Amino acid sequence: MSNEYRTTFYIGVTSDLRTRVWQHNNKGGSKFVRSYRLFDLVYYEHFHDITHAIAREKQLKN
Repeated sequence: MSNEYRTTFYIGVTSDLRTRVWQHNNKGGSKFVRSYRLFDLVYYEHFHDITHAIAREKQLKN
């Protein structure tokens, strides 16, 4: 997720992308997303295993 100027990004893991994006865009997401107005999905990756998804999330955040 990012803002309209692509200056701040949010990286996370979910099992239901559509619902999570909807939550972020309808005030049900994280405080970080609301604070920085990160309402645009700009990229996603799909993993069959949550362990790999979490490892990739950590890699991107570092």
